Amino acid sequence: MATNFRTSSSLLQLRSSFCFSPSLSSSKLRLSKSKRLNFVQHRLVIKNSSGFDEDCSFDGFSVKPNKLFMQEAIGAEYGEGFETFRLDGPLKVDVDFLNDRLQEGFLKRIRYAMKPDEAYGLIFSWDDVVANTGALKLNAWKQLGLEEGKEIPPEADAQKLMLYASADHVLHKILRWETIESEVDRLKSRLSQIYYDNLSKLRKPMEGLEEWLDAVSTAHIPCAVVSSLDRRNMVDALERIGLKKYFQAIISEEDGMESIAHRFLSAAVKLDRKPSKCVVFEDDPRGITAAHNCTMMAVALIGSHPAYVRSRAG
Repeated sequence: MATNFRTSSSLLQLRSSFCFSPSLSSSKLRLSKSKRLNFVQHRLVIKNSSGFDEDCSFDGFSVKPNKLFMQEAIGAEYGEGFETFRLDGPLKVDVDFLNDRLQEGFLKRIRYAMKPDEAYGLIFSWDDVVANTGALKLNAWKQLGLEEGKEIPPEADAQKLMLYASADHVLHKILRWETIESEVDRLKSRLSQIYYDNLSKLRKPMEGLEEWLDAVSTAHIPCAVVSSLDRRNMVDALERIGLKKYFQAIISEEDGMESIAHRFLSAAVKLDRKPSKCVVFEDDPRGITAAHNCTMMAVALIGSHPAYVRSRAG
């Protein structure tokens, strides 16, 4: 994986005189009229549960194969968002709604005029941007193949498809394992067990990322990390690789977002930045498209996809 981060970003001019904002640690994010969003007579609540299903775990790690090895929808093709809940009932939250409601107040406009970097929010994809999860997933498939006495195709194109397709598609269309349907769930469960076992051994982030985040922190720019992992495993992994202190918001499986775009919009809310002021760091063309659907800016990182594929995502 050739992803690199450099502190001399042409997108944001970093200023070392700034300080980093405190971490958000509450389990629910409330945005009220008097404080952040100038809502009228209600508060928006975004659930951020840290609950853990003990009936579906492996050595302390949650095993949810349908969340790990699946292809998520891009989302927000027409600016639609997600549904959340307020005290007086459900609320539809879409891109235009957030861009309107997350407008800066008078004092923030003055602050951002003096320190324009702070007006932005940075959103990082966990997969192959923060950590080399592609290698973890491929190794999980290879180990599963060894255990089952099956072959994994050596071709690079086939292995790349295995990283981004759903487990069902990989088993039936790519690997073509002659497996009865009752065995599919067992294979997917074992695949997730292997993945989480490999994840527990992860100790390093992507090359150059920590130095880049350290430079960003001096500019007082809030950061979020987005993943389909459950929150417990997400936090544990960030702590092991030493990056948890850099992220003010974590979007995990418990947030209940149904698409990539929904995860990005949830991150914008938690960072208290309107979508048009957020910058997404992605190596997957689908994630780049989702960011643009949300009116966010996107930085396409050099990684597992060729440049011509990423350019079409815009």
